Amino acid sequence: MKSNTTPVRLSLLGLALGLALPVTAEKPKIHAMPAPRAVLNSVTELIAVVVPTSGSKLSGTVTFKDVAGGVEVTAKVSGFEPNTEHGFHVHEFGNVTAADGTSTGGHYNPEGHDHGLPHGEMIHAGDLGNLKANAEGVAEMTMVTKTITLIGARNPVIGRGIVIHAKPDDGGQPTGNAGDRIGVGVIGVSKVEGAK
Repeated sequence: MKSNTTPVRLSLLGLALGLALPVTAEKPKIHAMPAPRAVLNSVTELIAVVVPTSGSKLSGTVTFKDVAGGVEVTAKVSGFEPNTEHGFHVHEFGNVTAADGTSTGGHYNPEGHDHGLPHGEMIHAGDLGNLKANAEGVAEMTMVTKTITLIGARNPVIGRGIVIHAKPDDGGQPTGNAGDRIGVGVIGVSKVEGAK
């Protein structure tokens, strides 16, 4: 029986022709990208844009900024009933797909502490206290907390959720009796060092 060597010969011929042809295509240009960790290390501010849950009218922003002594949290939110007070926390997940806000999970509490109001030493990392609305239904608040970091090793909040509740946080267990979630937001990057 005669062996068929034609396919082998054709393959070798193609290889030889391919090596003989000059390569004229330009190499693609490669743009250096900063390493992901380097980008994260240059973050100077985070922001959550507050959107209403079903039946609510809230809107506003909450920013997080590194300052001496901790993280400065600044909130400006409108759409409240006049002269009311509302629990305000960082929650576990930056998932705002549920109409009632429950997809944000529970309070952000990686250290496993009991719930409390701000400036307590052993509280949930995400315990931010209350927002107080004025006669126009607008709440503005600035505070500094030591329980969180932007993207650091201890309790980073990037990618987590902000939740505003229907009732005041009274400091009670397990989560302050603040009721339904009326506003939510995802905490994302707002500013990086050196950005124009």
